[in-house]
Amino acid sequence: QVQLVESGGGSVQSGGSLRLSCAASGFTFSSFAMRWYRQAPGKERELVATIGRVGTYNNYADSVKGRFTCSRDNAKNMLYLQMNSLRPEDTAAYYCATKIGLQDYWGQGAQVTVSS
Repeated sequence: QVQLVESGGGSVQSGGSLRLSCAASGFTFSSFAMRWYRQAPGKERELVATIGRVGTYNNYADSVKGRFTCSRDNAKNMLYLQMNSLRPEDTAAYYCATKIGLQDYWGQGAQVTVSS
């Protein structure tokens, strides 16, 4: 079955960096675009980054553009989100996700907390 497992969350001070990883299994990883979402308490889930199947296409939310970089390693079935210059407003649970056919799949989430 499809599994997405995030890791790498944690607490950091404003201006710091974190790298999230997402281990994918149960599907042909290289055949599907991947996405990172985040959700802060009391707020709607926000699409943060999208990456194409081979990693040459990237799209970012305006709020993270220039600070976050999404990448993938299809040989290892891994998705990454490098987050630099973190701000308190980046505090959220971060989820990797994909859509296969009509079905959306989500990881369990990784908490990122940025203190000022």
